[in-house]
Amino acid sequence: MLISTLSKEESIPIKFLELILLDLKSHDLLVSKKGPRGGYQLSRPPSTVTLGSLIRIMEGPLAPLPCASETAFRPCEECEDVESCGTRIIMRQVRDATSDVLDRTTLADLLRQVDSARAGKKNEALMYYI
Repeated sequence: MLISTLSKEESIPIKFLELILLDLKSHDLLVSKKGPRGGYQLSRPPSTVTLGSLIRIMEGPLAPLPCASETAFRPCEECEDVESCGTRIIMRQVRDATSDVLDRTTLADLLRQVDSARAGKKNEALMYYI
């Protein structure tokens, strides 16, 4: 798909989109082709790419606080007992719930949900005019 097409269809500024695509390409999630029929495409099927993996690539760990992170753990400076800290306990639950949803949801799943939502909007608009 051409960057300009994706930018227009998804209302994403082209310069911002270019940065995102280059980052995804550097992590081998996209391949590009130059020339008049060029553009970007996924390097593997969308059913194998989870939203969790994408967010980790783009944003880093899923945990809302470093002390709750699985991959980038860092205790808070003011914390006296990491294991019994109430904030850390609840933030780990938030991280686990977020991870559960994002690591079970693939790009293919997301595309189906978006298509369904868009179809629902069209049906609502049609019902309005009937």
